[in-house]
Amino acid sequence: MRLKGKTAIITGVGAGIGEAIALRFAEEGAHLVLNDIQENAGEKTRDKVEKLGAKAALVVADISQESGARSIAAAAMQAFGAIDILVNNAADFTSKSVENAEPADWQKVLGVNIIGTAMVSKFAIEHMKARGGAIVNMASMSSIIAQRDFATYNASKGGILTMTKCMALDLAQHKIRVNSICPGCIFTSASVREIERMGLTFEQWRDKVAPMHMLGRLGEPREVANAALFLASDEASFITAAHLVVDGGYTAW
Repeated sequence: MRLKGKTAIITGVGAGIGEAIALRFAEEGAHLVLNDIQENAGEKTRDKVEKLGAKAALVVADISQESGARSIAAAAMQAFGAIDILVNNAADFTSKSVENAEPADWQKVLGVNIIGTAMVSKFAIEHMKARGGAIVNMASMSSIIAQRDFATYNASKGGILTMTKCMALDLAQHKIRVNSICPGCIFTSASVREIERMGLTFEQWRDKVAPMHMLGRLGEPREVANAALFLASDEASFITAAHLVVDGGYTAW
């Protein structure tokens, strides 16, 4: 078991990639501190990981608020007395062009994706410095490409990519590795919202998007979870400041 005895914080666990990471880490023996802004969704994921035999604590909090971000690290220390791994997965998916975005749109997407990621990290790092560890930030293929009418989201995810490198440099002296993952099109609840925004059926969206990937299909949340597990584990002990692209070849052609 690759994470046996280690404590991992995972944000945004209510569905999709976050839920898949929680389940994958539970399978590998981690103690889990789970965060989501929606209590019911968080409770469902907590119940699933506990059925796998993992110890888990749930923190319902808005990471865009400093008090919410602080409460997650505090809960981890209270429940397990240590923090070894942090996965910053929680995200806002506001996607608009510069012409159409209002200040509130920018504040919302940057508040969660940039400030939230930074604040959860800040309070977790205070406790990780004593023993080292690993941080995995969820970026996106949108961090490294242009997409029409996606300026707000892509800018926030591009910021995560750069912030990851800066965090890795600052924290290397404390033996804390920091990496990011750049998923391609993974079918999640966020995908459903995007399909509705585009006015398409699932089949229409799938037939449009799947061929954009070299592998000719959409990704699955567990495939991203496997990447997070690798970067969080000791198997990635000489990897930091990197971004692992899990996009079925989308960004390579």
